[in-house]
Amino acid sequence: MLDKQSPIPIYIQIEEQLRARISAGEFEAGAAIPSERELTESFGVSRMTLRQAVTNLVNDGLLYREKGRGTFVASPKVEQPLNGLTSFTEDMKARGMVPSNQLIDFKEIDPEPDVAGELGLQSGEKVFSFKRIRYADDKPMAIERTFLPVKLFPGLTEEALKGSLYSIIEEQQLRISHASQRMEAALVKKEDAELLKIGMPSPVLCIERLSYLGNGSPFELVRSIYRADRYKFITDIKR
Repeated sequence: MLDKQSPIPIYIQIEEQLRARISAGEFEAGAAIPSERELTESFGVSRMTLRQAVTNLVNDGLLYREKGRGTFVASPKVEQPLNGLTSFTEDMKARGMVPSNQLIDFKEIDPEPDVAGELGLQSGEKVFSFKRIRYADDKPMAIERTFLPVKLFPGLTEEALKGSLYSIIEEQQLRISHASQRMEAALVKKEDAELLKIGMPSPVLCIERLSYLGNGSPFELVRSIYRADRYKFITDIKR
């Protein structure tokens, strides 16, 4: 029941009640919540008030909308620690999820100056450039654009990229050491929204990672776009 005498706005009361029902498992992940008409009648409020409550839950990642279909309960966000260097495949398997990839393109190119500079390449040295959609349990989680020096991986093939890239690297007796990473929030672009199956505008996490081998040489530049409604990054901070 809503308390219309409370100083707490009605839409926030509705939001908290829906949040509690989701937390209690009344609505399972992937299930549709009752229609807007049903909820306005149930709560005895206007559509505008209800929409504000639902929009807040969408923005918090508890719900998501699909045009023409309705509003659904989102799966819990994947927590990604920032204090370890692991592959997407390793991360998903560690969480009991099934990872998979869709290779969008794969080519050998002359790198742009910024890419060549990051990877410490000389003039004329080429890179493998490939773009993949990363899935967990058949749901798109991220888009990755990766650049690798051809001189380090001369035999790389599209077939090999169906699995874990880090496993391929370590099979060549190369030791992966560490990485530097930059992260920022952004609104998804139309092309990326279609690949990630999210609406516009939607927030995404843009991450650029430069990874190094044990000898200190950079071997991988990855520019990723993660769904903000499915991912959150955590880290331990010590004083």
